[in-house]
Amino acid sequence: MGSGKTTVGRALAKKLNKRFIDSDHEIEARTGASIPLIFEIEGEESFRQREAEVIRDLTAQQDIVLATGGGAILNSDSRAYLKSRGTVIYLRASVNSILQRTSHDKNRPLLQTADPRKCIEDLSRQREPFYREVAHITIDTGRPNVQWLMQTILSRLELAANPLAKTASATQRDKDTSFESDMTMQQPTPVTLSVDLGDRSYPITIGQSLLSDIEGISRHVAGPRAAIVTNTIVGPLYLDQLARTLISAGKQVTTIVLPDGEEEKNWENLMQIFNILLAEKCDRKTTLIALGGGVIGDMTGFAAATYMRGVPFVQVPTTLLAQVDSSVGGKTGINHPLGKNMIGAFYQPQAVIADTATLDTLPTRELSAGLAEVIKHGAIIDAKFFDWIEANIAKLVGQDAAALAYAIQRSCEIKAEVVRQDEREEGLRAVLNFGHTFGHAIEAGLGYGEWLHGEAVGCGMVMAADLSYRSGFIDADAKARIVALVQAAGLPTVAPDLGTERWLELMQVDKKNEGGRIKFILLKPLGTPIITTVPDDALLETIRACIG
Repeated sequence: MGSGKTTVGRALAKKLNKRFIDSDHEIEARTGASIPLIFEIEGEESFRQREAEVIRDLTAQQDIVLATGGGAILNSDSRAYLKSRGTVIYLRASVNSILQRTSHDKNRPLLQTADPRKCIEDLSRQREPFYREVAHITIDTGRPNVQWLMQTILSRLELAANPLAKTASATQRDKDTSFESDMTMQQPTPVTLSVDLGDRSYPITIGQSLLSDIEGISRHVAGPRAAIVTNTIVGPLYLDQLARTLISAGKQVTTIVLPDGEEEKNWENLMQIFNILLAEKCDRKTTLIALGGGVIGDMTGFAAATYMRGVPFVQVPTTLLAQVDSSVGGKTGINHPLGKNMIGAFYQPQAVIADTATLDTLPTRELSAGLAEVIKHGAIIDAKFFDWIEANIAKLVGQDAAALAYAIQRSCEIKAEVVRQDEREEGLRAVLNFGHTFGHAIEAGLGYGEWLHGEAVGCGMVMAADLSYRSGFIDADAKARIVALVQAAGLPTVAPDLGTERWLELMQVDKKNEGGRIKFILLKPLGTPIITTVPDDALLETIRACIG
């Protein structure tokens, strides 16, 4: 409710030259009574039955755009009609947005309570699983801009033809993944998603040749000045191109080029950013732009959070890992010799601009490192996406542009939704660290830069899968699938022998830990995460089994 279904539906119908029908209006026309009156006289159960009959009749029609009531999916017959007879678009809105849009609407009987916020929260928890069940396309509404929503929906419709039903059988799973494989073979078109955080919401734009888009880049640089932070590898490839785009938009540009590598994510290089900003007399209206991978993004974001107590910044990720993960969500920081990312801040960017053309120059090893985070998103949140990755891993490793575009888009959708629900990692967001407790220990134990972050995470996921299996959370088949997919992505599956005591010592330094107990993100089952502690003997068995 309150997500803009009627407004967007009308606009979409006009664009597609179809008829628009609102199921609530149809119910009122058939009964001659308003929705609130039907609720009052007959109750919700009777209303849902009437609604199911209307949806049965309407979904049998052709060339229509149908907007249903927000609770239509509570009826199993309605869910079946919707999913099997059309393409279902779920317009997802935050509790704050729904509350704002419905606060003065007296025609919503379920919200006529003393505490509408709690009612919306309860309804969201109840309905979300059903929305996920029927939806073929999910759109985060974020800021209610109808034109943006229209463009997003139309681009997603190009990527999704007819829906396929979920099934657990291997045969149907192969069909599903084959279908989605065909789907990605279309020419990638720019896609814009939203990270819905109220007044800190921002867009993620994914597409090709975005670095040369003067209007697309400049709209996120409000002031007259921009400072681009990059490194010695990315700078020679893309710094001039981005600087020319900004200068063409009338912006004054300062450039900061840092050494490349995870080991350079430190205090000294953070100070180097500040030194140049101060020497160039950059004020608080200067926008910092992170042009590079995760290291540059994290350091630039931390600099932006602290320079003059906060200046705007934009993420322009140029590695797959940064495009699917680190550029989204506002985590910024630097490493400390005793722990990775232990010093930093939550600070959201103005925008994320992921130019997929920059992946053309990405070394094979870096591409594989990025695939670790893609695999992670499927493993913890979306088992069907995990199936798709399995079916398309050869295309992804082979840098197929359309397959990569889909993987980036789906990964960003997953992460944006997790961040929307838990911006500051007070609970749910910790699930994004699947494989990271082991992975961070590998990075710190070997020395930052010896393994790429994604390589450590890939191996860490193998160890987390082993621990999930030993804990009775997944079966042997699920564990084997994870190991095989990590290996197929070109990532290590055998952990370095750091010594048992050293392994335990390194894992103790983890932000998720509480009271000295190591917390792990495990799978229960594949596609569903659990945050838990484990018996010491199970952990030791996993370490011994996975080290080389």
